[in-house]
Amino acid sequence: MGGAFLAAAVIARLGGRIGLPTIPLFIVAGILLGPHTPGVVLVSDPHELEMLSALGLVLLLFYLGLEFHIDDLKAGGRKMALAGGAYLVLNVGAGLAFGFALGWGTSEALVLAGVLGISSSAIVTKVLVDLGRLGNPETRPILGIIVVEDIFLALYLAALQPILSGADSFGAAVVDGGKAFAFLLLLALAARFGTAVVGRLFATRDDELLVISFLGAAVFVAGVSEWFGVADAIGAFMVGLMLGSTSSGERIRQLVHPLRDAFGAIFFFAFGLSIDPGDLPVVIWPVLAAVVLTLVMNVVAGLAAGRLYRFGPQESSNVATTLLARGEFALILATMAAAAGLDSRLSPFIASYVLLLAVLGPLAAGRSHWLARVLPGGRKKDPGDGPPPEGGRTTGEEEPALTPGGTAAAAPGRR
Repeated sequence: MGGAFLAAAVIARLGGRIGLPTIPLFIVAGILLGPHTPGVVLVSDPHELEMLSALGLVLLLFYLGLEFHIDDLKAGGRKMALAGGAYLVLNVGAGLAFGFALGWGTSEALVLAGVLGISSSAIVTKVLVDLGRLGNPETRPILGIIVVEDIFLALYLAALQPILSGADSFGAAVVDGGKAFAFLLLLALAARFGTAVVGRLFATRDDELLVISFLGAAVFVAGVSEWFGVADAIGAFMVGLMLGSTSSGERIRQLVHPLRDAFGAIFFFAFGLSIDPGDLPVVIWPVLAAVVLTLVMNVVAGLAAGRLYRFGPQESSNVATTLLARGEFALILATMAAAAGLDSRLSPFIASYVLLLAVLGPLAAGRSHWLARVLPGGRKKDPGDGPPPEGGRTTGEEEPALTPGGTAAAAPGRR
């Protein structure tokens, strides 16, 4: 574990000197020091870091919930649902069509619909933090789309599981889906009406007790969510949503930073351990076609969100590029597909597709101003213009992020 932390830190520092984002570098560290590449093998079995990796995902989404104020759901719930629905229709629909076009089978096409259609919540969160975009106007729609995706994910997995297992009981699928939906509804009601009670339960001046309390709550609810068939990430997100609106919210945000960064790095490192670069040549052409399709669909989805929220080309391009990466959910589907005995090409396809987009996604997000220039309404750069400030803003001064109380807070610095 110590070697994993140090390796991720060293490679990220080296890459940072030439302006590369940390996410793909953490993943590369896992690939280089994992069992699928020659040389030093630091971790021979990715499952050895499974619990730490899960904790990293929980903390990333917990922090995302802290930044997503409950008032945003009240005020913009309809628009978020429309933006998230449009994103899913475009990307899941394109993934399903692509799966049938490959001709690998109906079950394989249903798996590919989820692989191509669902963004990586962990990578999206890390990109927003690293680029200092948490205070940007387009960040709320991005987080809304992630929430809609996670809700869809719970229902999608409940419907897909009996298909992959060969079960012919439609009733069992309905029961699983209903259980997941009921738990999601319970979490939503707790976030909407239980904030005052939660605030009193977590009120303490002792930082040690506060850390233990919020960490225990986030991990516990994430585990219970998984038991009900809901993604553990959305359980942690809902806990963060509740705590972010309490009087302890600002202190929790400060205290969770080092935990989020440390275990988030391990999540991406473990993600790299599971990828075998040798699988890429077997499915190179389908993977490249899927990457291009995903790029196109994300641009269209970004334009749709921009039109809905009346954003300019820069904000629309930020939406498109931030949501580009695919990650943890796609690997879960690859595991399910392998266990179900589906086409043997499916697992290397998913691993290669995820690897390319996990690297391209953060790089594209950091250079979203290139896309903004070619979108409808994008201005032509004047001679001598530099790239827009960090976070995709076109003003000369970075806009401070807003805390749930509406006060300005220092935006995260550039890494």
